[in-house]
Amino acid sequence: MRYEAPESLDGAVALLAGAQGEARVLAGGTDLLVQMRADVVTPDLIVDIKKIKETRTVTEEKGGWRIGAAVTGAELKDHTRLKQAWPGVVEAANLIGSTQVQGRATMGGNLCNGSPAADSVPALIAAGAVATLVGPKGRRDLPVEDVMLGPRKLALTKGEIVVSFLLPPRPARSSDAYLRFIPRTEMDIAVVGAGVSLSLDAGGTITAARVSLGAVAARVLLVAEAAQAIIGSRLDKPAQDRLEAAARAACRPIDDKRGTIEFRTDVAAVLTRRTALIALDRARAN
Repeated sequence: MRYEAPESLDGAVALLAGAQGEARVLAGGTDLLVQMRADVVTPDLIVDIKKIKETRTVTEEKGGWRIGAAVTGAELKDHTRLKQAWPGVVEAANLIGSTQVQGRATMGGNLCNGSPAADSVPALIAAGAVATLVGPKGRRDLPVEDVMLGPRKLALTKGEIVVSFLLPPRPARSSDAYLRFIPRTEMDIAVVGAGVSLSLDAGGTITAARVSLGAVAARVLLVAEAAQAIIGSRLDKPAQDRLEAAARAACRPIDDKRGTIEFRTDVAAVLTRRTALIALDRARAN
């Protein structure tokens, strides 16, 4: 196995594009190293991107925020202004593993691991985040909901890497939230995850919303019908009922030892409502 740690995007792309055999990107390594030790993957080349400045910074851009793909959960947690603007994104990133894992885990790695149960992905999708990809053919932007095609399947071409995420500008009276259900009290994989982002007018009516569900289908879902169910409402009981119904209808889960289809569908509905109510309270406070 060959290990490389380039200091430029061009260098990383050249290594990945020219690789013979299986090549993997190392951001935090909290998934990759575990998979290697279990002989799930045996890469011929590992390209560590942590020395590339663009992957390791959090900056304001065009009124929004750009987060490097290799920024750790611990670093996001310590970023006060980002937490104020996008609390749901930060709290989702901080559900990946233990405190120790947080010092390494990244949203770029969480997305590119290709798991429908990834915690940060529903929050990023609800936020309307766009992933910036760089590859042999140059740079392109892709909505986060379009990056994952299915379990372990990504829309990246050979040599492409996710460099950063751009979160859009935050209007007044807007906020987001993320909740998940797990069998244990901590450090477990989501049975269901729900991300909600919304904006209010001066009277408290929802004017815009995005809703995303994880672990209920082969990929993390953007549920437009759930957002439409609450836009124009003050999230009263009828709107909550519509939201739950839309979340249920979007679910396409599987039966496994961690939850049945019926259980996951019920939890998705309840979790989406609870997440929306948290986002609503936060938006009112803004």
